[in-house]
Amino acid sequence: MKTVVVINSDQMGHGDRKLGRKLLATCLRKLGNSKEVEAVVLYNSGVRLATKDSYVAVELGVLHEHGVDILPCGTCVDYYGIKDELLFDRISNMDEILAMMHAAQKVITL
Repeated sequence: MKTVVVINSDQMGHGDRKLGRKLLATCLRKLGNSKEVEAVVLYNSGVRLATKDSYVAVELGVLHEHGVDILPCGTCVDYYGIKDELLFDRISNMDEILAMMHAAQKVITL
């Protein structure tokens, strides 16, 4: 496995929310051009990004179309009650998330 990107928040970094959202959207757009990224793991409030009304729904859709697995944490999806709002049918779990991070050559946490 090449690179796994881990997103644990609904914005990039801490501080101004508007700036954090702008940075994350730009980052995901740029990742769409990378052939190295194999999966994007979403947990905690990061799972909200995988919903149909997410501000990065288009960017995640492009990544998915390019063969990148988008893996929201099932426990987190249940916690936030967003299962019916997800863009993609696949929901992950901690066992799979840990296995992917362990097998990856590189893990990038945003």
